[in-house]
Amino acid sequence: MMKKILKLTSAALLGASLMLTTVVPMIHAEEQSSPLSPSISNRVIETLVEGEKYGIYPTTWYDEDFHKEISTDKVKELLALTEKKIASLGLAENKNYKPVIVKNDNTRGDIVMRLYNIVARYDLPVGTDAIKFMKDHNILQGYSNGLQLEYKATTQQAVLLASRLIKVTYELADQGAKGVAWVVEDEDTIVYLLGSIHLGTPDLYPFDQKLVKAFDKADALLVEANILDTKELDYYVEKAMYSDGSTLKDAVAPETYAKLEKVAKLYSLPMEQLTLQKPWMLSSTLSMLAMDNSFGMTPQEMTKHGIDMYFLLNADLQKKPVIELEGMKAQVDMFNALSLEAQEQSLVAVLDSIINPSEENQSKVLQEWFTSWKQGNVEEFAKSFQAMKGGPSEYNEMLFGLRDEQMAKKITNVLKEKKGTYFVVVGSGHFLGEKSIRYYLDKNGYKVKPFYQ
Repeated sequence: MMKKILKLTSAALLGASLMLTTVVPMIHAEEQSSPLSPSISNRVIETLVEGEKYGIYPTTWYDEDFHKEISTDKVKELLALTEKKIASLGLAENKNYKPVIVKNDNTRGDIVMRLYNIVARYDLPVGTDAIKFMKDHNILQGYSNGLQLEYKATTQQAVLLASRLIKVTYELADQGAKGVAWVVEDEDTIVYLLGSIHLGTPDLYPFDQKLVKAFDKADALLVEANILDTKELDYYVEKAMYSDGSTLKDAVAPETYAKLEKVAKLYSLPMEQLTLQKPWMLSSTLSMLAMDNSFGMTPQEMTKHGIDMYFLLNADLQKKPVIELEGMKAQVDMFNALSLEAQEQSLVAVLDSIINPSEENQSKVLQEWFTSWKQGNVEEFAKSFQAMKGGPSEYNEMLFGLRDEQMAKKITNVLKEKKGTYFVVVGSGHFLGEKSIRYYLDKNGYKVKPFYQ
């Protein structure tokens, strides 16, 4: 149970903390535990990571059969989810569409033809020659001894074909999530600024190609904290848990403790495990539990679909340096420095939202964020965020006060001292509001422009 609680714990979620990145980095160990052959190139792994984000196959497929012939059931599931993903674009139909003949024998050629039939029914420039289309767009890449169309497809090969098709289809349709993004530059340095949501769903992917290309050409990725780096996990646990014999019961009011007992019973959680956590950690734990299956996904799955997780994984694959603007230790220290009153206020807010959920629950607000983020609608995103953020408080001051000024200072130093291109991904809330990172960059003499103009 404690392992589950730690995996669920994030020091950042809706209302108080979704804009802060301190997800317990045990996720990285999970990401690296799949039995993918070490001989697979990073480019192939990058495509597989992309395909995971599309939601067209589960990571449970990374088993001993991943490099073996794909089963008929898996083919059906993969094609059905690929078709659903492309249909969600709402494209106009191709009135002259005539499906190419398929054999349903699960060969590489058969998978190619069936995938082509999915996209050819729409009004897109895919031509009438399935093989040519797939080769021209690097969906079908072949081997040194040819395309091997007559060979049975492995699960990996089928997944790669479907993943590449979706990416190309979104490019041809000029669609993809735009994000809330800006750019700031001087004579020799360009810094792209992307606001993140730390949880996500497959609907957010793929991203707009302009955004992806900006990241690809960047010399380094800048984030609040590198959550793939596990070296500070012990420090996190040490500071987030009671270790002196006291428990949560000694720190909060009896009525708060009674609410926790009610929630623990609701989720069938052992009180002896929950009460080992400090209020700020418990707030995040329960927030994550409350999100369970809200979007048909577990909190761990939603974390893996988070915006910053995507860029961190791809930076790792591209051997791109990752620069921390804060680091997990600094973030943990900020939470730990909160007064017990502020920590309890946050915990009570989470407990109340679980016991008496309102129409404006966190799942609904999060869906609003997803929608406006996909559209690149900064105004709508900011409006929803400000409504959820609430008024001045010690908690909000910790989250968005001095931190924004300090992160802006570090970004300013990059502009002053470095040359090249840099890609910044931090919680969207740090770019919004009266005194955000954008405000301080402007104050330092840098004009922050919308990424999409």
